[in-house]
Amino acid sequence: MRIALYQPDIPQNTGTILRTAACLGIAVDIIGPSGFDSSDRALRRAGLDYLDHVELVRHESFAAFQSWRQATGGTRLVLASTKADCSYLDFRFASGDILLMGRESAGVPDGVRAVADAAVRIPLCAGRRSLNVAVAAAMIVGEALRQIGPP
Repeated sequence: MRIALYQPDIPQNTGTILRTAACLGIAVDIIGPSGFDSSDRALRRAGLDYLDHVELVRHESFAAFQSWRQATGGTRLVLASTKADCSYLDFRFASGDILLMGRESAGVPDGVRAVADAAVRIPLCAGRRSLNVAVAAAMIVGEALRQIGPP
């Protein structure tokens, strides 16, 4: 199981997701460009003391991420989206899945959405727009790990 962050905007959310991943033994991919300095040095300066405990892979672009994904076996890409029809609670996760989280400000473009193998949503109360990306990632990964077991 992996979490991929598509062009993240907010360093605090990325830090929270990295810490969650470190604690749960999940790898993280950052798909650039990010909206902030996401170098190891900058993340450490921001107080991310768990950085040594997470497998972190950076990709220059979505095209580079896709090339890497194909070269490593073409695992299933599962997009978290408020526009998805399937609830994450009804989805059957697999151990090799990559959970793709969109940008905080804009989600993912249609071209990225089109290449996702599946899309899931978190059911929300009527009139609510979305959850914080780090909270959403933790909820979905928690359900995936419940289904498939810890890494």
